[in-house]
Amino acid sequence: MGKRIEFFISAILLLIVSSTGVSLASDEAKKFEIVSTTSMIADVARNIVGEKGMVKALMGTGIDPHLYKPTRSDMLTLINGNVIFYNGLFLEGKMQSALERMKAAQKKVFAVGELIDKELLHQPPEFAGHFDPHIWMDPSIWIRVVDVVGEELSNFDPDSREYYAANVEAYKSEMRALDEYAKRVLGTVPTNGRIIITAHDAFHYFGKRYGFKVLGIQGISTESEAGVRDIEKIIDLIVTRKIKAVFVETTVADRNVRALVEGSRMRGHEVLIGGALFSDAMGKSGTYEGTYIGMIDSNVTTIARALGGDAPARGMHGKLELVVGR
Repeated sequence: MGKRIEFFISAILLLIVSSTGVSLASDEAKKFEIVSTTSMIADVARNIVGEKGMVKALMGTGIDPHLYKPTRSDMLTLINGNVIFYNGLFLEGKMQSALERMKAAQKKVFAVGELIDKELLHQPPEFAGHFDPHIWMDPSIWIRVVDVVGEELSNFDPDSREYYAANVEAYKSEMRALDEYAKRVLGTVPTNGRIIITAHDAFHYFGKRYGFKVLGIQGISTESEAGVRDIEKIIDLIVTRKIKAVFVETTVADRNVRALVEGSRMRGHEVLIGGALFSDAMGKSGTYEGTYIGMIDSNVTTIARALGGDAPARGMHGKLELVVGR
């Protein structure tokens, strides 16, 4: 499929890439189109572009970007878009070459994770010299992505630079409030219980920011497989430390997490599934959890309540759809 898509790109780019630029002289042209790979990036773009443009995300609720293969429809959407944002850092591994080819063909394509300061990024030794791509898990890092998107939109549409700048500052203010909420409620979790165990290793940035040890059954990418020994080691930790809860993820199968629960029970320790965390995708479109703020609020609130901390059942703004935790 990958070779067919690359051929498809090569054939079409030459025909239409020169026509995808936008003259901002007319009212209709001002409604330019932004395309993003993930819903988290799309949320940033929507908050900044406002009424000036339209935003499409290729990957919606429950979609795992590590495994996602673009369709022919996706490629047409990308080719017809005026500005394209993707995470980079090999998150969209199966789309990487297609996005790079579009950039080489003079499309306005930006890997937002690769445009922030490299000292902010985590480079795990087992990840073959690459950076951990899950940068949205730390609002203090993701706020840099807001600046990147705002700057590139301003470069594309300089007449609206002040409008975008105001939206950037308003959105960053919301993110700072989110970060303060997270620090406050996660700080109530007892020190000996600050261990987040999930299906795959997507929460390093989150753990570093808020003082938690993080263990993923699978590695950084969901393409990696968990072995029996990996699961047994985590069960040993759960039983020894009397961990109260482990967490499933909305984009990853829960079988390995349930194996932890069953294995711990057989060792005489009852560990609960503390809730479902949003890792590689946000919640349903049109819901509070379908925004970046709601996604992180849900994770923070779920983790704090499941691990013995004190957080309001419906989150920072009282908007979470379901009462989470205990």
